[in-house]
Amino acid sequence: MQTTQYFAEILNELSRSILLIKDDEAENLLNGILESKKVFVAGAGRSGLMAKSFAMRMMHMGIDSYVIGETITPNFEKLDLLIIGSGSGETKSLVSMAEKAKSIGGKIAAVTINPTSTIGQLADFTIELPGAQKDQSGDDYQTIQPMGSLFEQTLLLFYDAIILRFMEKKGLDTNKMYGRHANLE
Repeated sequence: MQTTQYFAEILNELSRSILLIKDDEAENLLNGILESKKVFVAGAGRSGLMAKSFAMRMMHMGIDSYVIGETITPNFEKLDLLIIGSGSGETKSLVSMAEKAKSIGGKIAAVTINPTSTIGQLADFTIELPGAQKDQSGDDYQTIQPMGSLFEQTLLLFYDAIILRFMEKKGLDTNKMYGRHANLE
């Protein structure tokens, strides 16, 4: 196959992914963000990069958003929300984070392939996204892409769709958001 054919197949996979995402789960996440004092995001590896991009867009909208592990991240409190993006829902460092957030009394959202995972069970609400599981022995979502690529791409696009929905609800547009864009670059 040529590179453009692979690109087309990736887009087809992403298009099929849309049909598997439940709007009510997405709306729960949006409402959780709206009801929170601060929003924290976490993910490991590439999922963590998607979380960082989501936190940046939330900041552009005026939401107090933070990436776990950064030096300027404040403390997590009862009125806060922790959003964890994890395909497996079993990444040990993220499980520990979820357990700690739960003990503090804040809310947890899990965006995952596996809502019955440890993180999914600790979460106040889950959003199930398609993708290939690490254990390829079951009837998991089929993808031509390696490892967690489909989940990570879907995660980024899902987060962007949440931003658009938030903009719609709050009457924001790109011009208003540019007022919060970095200006020392």
